[in-house]
Amino acid sequence: MKFERRELNDTNISFLDVITCAFGAVILLMMITKIEIATAKRPEIDPRTAEISGLQRQLFAARDAAAVAAEDSAAKQRELAAAEAELAKLEGRIAALTGRLKNADNEAAMNAEIAGKLKVAQQELTDEMRRLQARRRPPKDNMIGGIPVDSEYIVFVIDTSGSMFNYAWPKVLDQIMQTLQVYPHVKGIQIMSDQGTYLFQGFAGQWMSDSPELRRQMVSQLGGFNVFSESSPSKGIYTAMEQLYRPGTKMSLFVYGDEFTGKSIKEVVDYVHKLNHAGDGGAPLIRIHAVGFPTQFANAPQRQTTGIRFAALMREITGKNGGTFVGLNAFR
Repeated sequence: MKFERRELNDTNISFLDVITCAFGAVILLMMITKIEIATAKRPEIDPRTAEISGLQRQLFAARDAAAVAAEDSAAKQRELAAAEAELAKLEGRIAALTGRLKNADNEAAMNAEIAGKLKVAQQELTDEMRRLQARRRPPKDNMIGGIPVDSEYIVFVIDTSGSMFNYAWPKVLDQIMQTLQVYPHVKGIQIMSDQGTYLFQGFAGQWMSDSPELRRQMVSQLGGFNVFSESSPSKGIYTAMEQLYRPGTKMSLFVYGDEFTGKSIKEVVDYVHKLNHAGDGGAPLIRIHAVGFPTQFANAPQRQTTGIRFAALMREITGKNGGTFVGLNAFR
């Protein structure tokens, strides 16, 4: 048998050569390339770390101390503001007391002057005048309890403050009823608070016709007449004189109160004289009477000033305007 040899393929030999060369090249590259393994380096320790840490602690401590100091400063500022407010209040009280003291000095001087004039007038009475004065008797038909009752129109000005309404009101109603009994019948009646607030608003500024029914209604309505009051009868007196007086009428004004908190007694006396002056030598146009309730004298002596001032004011006004001042010895 005859065997034939196959011819070698040049292409296959060339591929093996390429593969072998490539593999050898890789091995050669690996041999000539230096492979370094990256190793992590330990950080270097900064010698200033401890110092920085200490400075940070000092900074934090300083901030805490500053916060505490700021809070203390705010507290001191609040205390200072409160002290300044209290000082302002005390200065206001001192100023008010100084003003009152000055008014009291002025009133004392005025009272001393009046007392001196009365003393001089008393010393100048002649024997004949004393004899005539001793023989003089007031007419029985127009004087009751020292109060002239010749008026045809009467108006009541009543202090409605808390001291009067809470402590003396039953006595006030009793005194008003007694006064109405003294005047069994008049042409006109009116009633208001010391601030000029009318008991019957529908008749403000005008007279109400007298009748038994009206008198009952007045007493009934007065039971709850607790309107605003400044414990000063001057405004009610002015209102009654300016709004109710009619020329040619005989009018009496009755003031019921316990305090005068106004600034000046002399100012009130002078203004009433201006409203009520009938000319040189003429009698006052309106008789002014007053009843004083001693509610303030239940207080300590240093708190009785307004009651004393009311009595002084009413003595002056009633004395100069044809009236009478009656000071009660009890308010219940």
